[in-house]
Amino acid sequence: MAAGTILVSTGCRQDMHDQPKFIPLRANDFYPDQRSARDPIPGTVAYNGYTEDMYFLTGKHGRELGNDLPFKLDAKVLARGQDRYNIYCAPCHSRVGDGLGMIVQRGYKRPPTFHQDRLRNAPVGHFFDVMSNGFGAMPDYSSQVKPADRWAIAAYIRALQLSQKASEADVTAQDRNKLTAPQTQNEIRLSDTSIKNPQSMPGQPQGGKQ
Repeated sequence: MAAGTILVSTGCRQDMHDQPKFIPLRANDFYPDQRSARDPIPGTVAYNGYTEDMYFLTGKHGRELGNDLPFKLDAKVLARGQDRYNIYCAPCHSRVGDGLGMIVQRGYKRPPTFHQDRLRNAPVGHFFDVMSNGFGAMPDYSSQVKPADRWAIAAYIRALQLSQKASEADVTAQDRNKLTAPQTQNEIRLSDTSIKNPQSMPGQPQGGKQ
């Protein structure tokens, strides 16, 4: 009888329930200010890297999605955005952003096209927020794509949207002249023998399909 009582009492111990831990925001007499939650040690670096710019990490000014980039936009940023977009986004959204990527063609749920009015009018912070937190059937990409690259992708998505609605007036006179200028000797022409005879192109794989 005594042995059975000991076994039962041993099995009912509350060690897991009564753990020596601090419950957030609960008072604790150990510290003079009676706060169990302590301030970070001076010099502590956040997990995602130190920054005081919360907009850079959230895409929001307070609770509102922003429509500005947290850094200067240039050709290097767009090139990086295009590179990351083609790796992480194009499989679903396609290279032109119409939502007909390869895995969608194989049966995955189609995402909305970036070229509808709702997304053309959406602030650029919206795209950063969706990449960071996911939306609908889309998972978040916060672990795969760092914040700076998410912003670069968002900038590139905006460029894709502009490209589908661009007119001649959107191109500067200098750039229009480049587009209409006569071909130089360094440009490939359709009449080149290298195009007519693919076997003569350097580096062309031989044999069957690759």
